[in-house]
Amino acid sequence: MTLRIGIDLGGTKTELAALDTEGQERYRIRVPTPSNDYAAVIACIVALVSDAERQLGASASIGIGVPGSPSPATSLMRNANTQCLNGKPFQQDLSDALRREVHLANDANCFALSEAIDGAGRDAQVVFGVILGTGTGGGVVINQQVLKGRNAIGGEWGHNPLPWPTAAELPGIQCFCGKRGCIETFVSGTGFARDHQLQTGEKLSALEITQRADVSDPQALATLARYYDRLARALASVINVLDPDVVVLGGGMSRYQPLYLQLTQRLPSYVFSDCFTTPILPAVHGDASGVRGAAWLWPG
Repeated sequence: MTLRIGIDLGGTKTELAALDTEGQERYRIRVPTPSNDYAAVIACIVALVSDAERQLGASASIGIGVPGSPSPATSLMRNANTQCLNGKPFQQDLSDALRREVHLANDANCFALSEAIDGAGRDAQVVFGVILGTGTGGGVVINQQVLKGRNAIGGEWGHNPLPWPTAAELPGIQCFCGKRGCIETFVSGTGFARDHQLQTGEKLSALEITQRADVSDPQALATLARYYDRLARALASVINVLDPDVVVLGGGMSRYQPLYLQLTQRLPSYVFSDCFTTPILPAVHGDASGVRGAAWLWPG
């Protein structure tokens, strides 16, 4: 097959892109996700693939990124925010419906793979990809191969506790996973906005907070300072274990440019080394990295 189709299945939208052998995009479409109806999700994907292959005049390999993963024990989906997938044999049902093998991975793994192949981590041996959005995800790619892990949780740094917490940060906000003080509750865009509201009483979006910081609003600047330090601590805990060649950031918070200088300045005090040269870079492909990474799940 000379074409790769990638599908990014999100809670509100489903996106399909077809790449040729050079990684050039040949086709793209985005539609709403019928997120409350499992059969409708399957039918939606089948229709998207059928339409794409008809438009392109060729069949393709299929890779799909999902915000969750199949359990290695049961092959049933778990931790998907499209909750109708949970407890279902999604990969097998989709393979049956499409009448071909389907490769499936967590959406953060797809993001990391995309950036490792032809994005900000191109030519790097070890890439740690980070999503700082509504939640906090991560993926590890080594030699352009996703490190899935024995329990299929490779890269799930967001559900470790925030390192070196202050007294004010304990015991931490309750996370959806059932624990308190998870990294996700501090460094996601949702956590960033919640922290500002807890400190000021103002309910603002992450974008509104950064816009206020840009005009030197003291409360917004204080919220950002806490965020920078927490994110530096969280990343340092991964760097101390993995020591990647590059860290690539995606998601809404990654678009705020002052973040990169702040992390570069703060990380050396937390990383267990006498030097720190790891590049912290924005994703080259931005929001398209998820769907591109899904397509790259099939090797050349």
